[in-house]
Amino acid sequence: MIGRRTVIAGLASLPVAAMAAPAPTGFVKRLNPGLDAIIPPSATVEFLAEGFRWAEGPVWIAQGDYLLFSDPPANIVYRWRKGEGAQPFLSPAGFQGDIPAGVREAGLNGLTTDKDGALIAADSGTRAIVRVDLKSRQRTILADQFDGKRFNSPNDLCIAPSGILYFTDPPYGFTDGDESALRELPYNGLYMRTPDGTVTLIDGSHHRPNGVAIAPDGRTLYLALSDEKQPEVRAYTLGADGRPTGQRLFHDFREGLAQGLPGLPDGIKVGPKGHVFATGPGGVHIFTSEGEALGLVGAGKAVANICFGAGGASLFLTSSDRLARIALR
Repeated sequence: MIGRRTVIAGLASLPVAAMAAPAPTGFVKRLNPGLDAIIPPSATVEFLAEGFRWAEGPVWIAQGDYLLFSDPPANIVYRWRKGEGAQPFLSPAGFQGDIPAGVREAGLNGLTTDKDGALIAADSGTRAIVRVDLKSRQRTILADQFDGKRFNSPNDLCIAPSGILYFTDPPYGFTDGDESALRELPYNGLYMRTPDGTVTLIDGSHHRPNGVAIAPDGRTLYLALSDEKQPEVRAYTLGADGRPTGQRLFHDFREGLAQGLPGLPDGIKVGPKGHVFATGPGGVHIFTSEGEALGLVGAGKAVANICFGAGGASLFLTSSDRLARIALR
């Protein structure tokens, strides 16, 4: 089976002009009438921009009324604003200078914002979690190692109400993945960083930890596994200190993967009422907090990541080489 990152590697080797494709198509599949309270029945998938190597990590910047999203292989963060389209915003976005041999994705990946409105990013190229002031563009490294060893290539992140930052560290940024000579840590980890800067490994058992999101009450952490052998979303119960006290299977995507639907579990977000929006085979799967499937939003290609925007009126999708959105209630 061809994995998602194999496809990315092929895309990254092609110029944008060579990636001509048929007009994109999107759809909404309703599995439960409860979806209508989240997505209006008349809503359709709208495509906003295309031509990227691999669109990722969208985040809505409320202070400026615009969307930022990353293109890790191109080392660019784009800004999309209504009436302006998508334009480069940070370039280079991640690694600054000549890209070292063995690095496949030098740019930023997952993006979020802190309480002050600064951009917090998983920097695959620099192998760090970084803070970027959106006005000055000044970069500050928040974490770049654990136990005296450099991270692999931080991929996605989220911030809990307590201020604890959770992030994942798979080897996707390396040309040779797990076998890369650049690798220093023996595992692909899920980490937490407390506001005082302390970094703790909370799970190093998974092969491909990827998207991570937290429930509004800060008591459940969701982790997407982009693993062909274990395509799952896991749910961790968190204690008062933010550390997991247990975990469970939230959803198994093996059936969709076996059907050949595009994509693997990747980006994940949690709505204000606890609904889970998880990318996976076929598109964006929407669940109740108990795991009941409500519906699916497809964009015609693998959907890497998502975010809520425009005051909750839109769900933005980064789907392969395209940016899309659909209206929300």
